[in-house]
Amino acid sequence: MNPVVHFEIPYENAERAAAFYRAAFGWQTQQYGGDMGNYVVVTTATTDAKPDAPRGAINGGLYQKKADYPAQYPSIVIAVDDVERSMRAVREAGGQVLGTPSDIPGIGLYVSFVDTEGNRSSMLQPKGMGGR
Repeated sequence: MNPVVHFEIPYENAERAAAFYRAAFGWQTQQYGGDMGNYVVVTTATTDAKPDAPRGAINGGLYQKKADYPAQYPSIVIAVDDVERSMRAVREAGGQVLGTPSDIPGIGLYVSFVDTEGNRSSMLQPKGMGGR
């Protein structure tokens, strides 16, 4: 079973979006520069949570909307052992892979896909998995 490990939400204005999620939900945000696509890392749960804290919480990020990118909506990121094998599985199940995997430095291989219902999600082969 491949777990959901991350979520993403697109933005038009990074400062405004980050401020909204900090104010509305108490999330922590960290803005990265242009070399990382102006990505905003979002922390919704800390690893030092109390033992009785709810399990299964994930963190995420905010990304800048781009006019030439398809399907820019909130989505989930699914961890996979082998991104190439998972891309084949998505296609065989009736989905569409969007482009080729991108190498996120220090993180792993990332690619988006659209499921049979038109929902955009992504998969991530963490660094060190799949022979990398």
